[in-house]
Amino acid sequence: MGSYIRPSSFHTFDPIRLAPDSLIDAIHSSIDGDHEQIEEILNGFSGLPELKQGEAAPLDKATMLFISILDWHDNGGAPQSLDAGHSRERLGRFPSNDGNAIEYLLEFTGGDEGVSRLHTLLEKLARGMREEILGYGGFSSGSAGVELLGWLDMEDVHLLRKEIESGGWLVKSDEPLDGGVQDAFRHLLVFLRSASRRRCGILMRKHS
Repeated sequence: MGSYIRPSSFHTFDPIRLAPDSLIDAIHSSIDGDHEQIEEILNGFSGLPELKQGEAAPLDKATMLFISILDWHDNGGAPQSLDAGHSRERLGRFPSNDGNAIEYLLEFTGGDEGVSRLHTLLEKLARGMREEILGYGGFSSGSAGVELLGWLDMEDVHLLRKEIESGGWLVKSDEPLDGGVQDAFRHLLVFLRSASRRRCGILMRKHS
């Protein structure tokens, strides 16, 4: 029998109403027991457990951030998916080595100077939670298996959609998947258009 080949990670794209970097200071304060700032920012729209002033928040920084930025329903219900169909599955586990469609796009697209703007936005979506980019550690991985990769705010969503639709990019000749770049962009646009309609941002997560 052949050796077991572990399937690649699955990736999801969640709707968010707050940019992660807008909560960094508030979460640091909350971890230290001062919840005034985070409660003011969230204004009741949060799935966080009860926070008691003077007592440290009972969650790690990444999990706290994840729960805080999601686009919860007004009644506290779970956020509605940006796509529940084919694009979720296709973009979630892309047929590349690591299953990450955004990294695939970064590797196999090039073109004129406009592609630098495209890549900047794709990098923010796929890598924005890394310490060297965010500027703070502890916000990418949580104790409950939370793994945050990056995000786009509402303006970024509009800009990335515009960059993709402009066609100012080229597919590199060494692309291993025939039509892979076109396919990844097509499914990514489904999420971007959905986020535009809902006027929200996007968070990219990894599920190992």
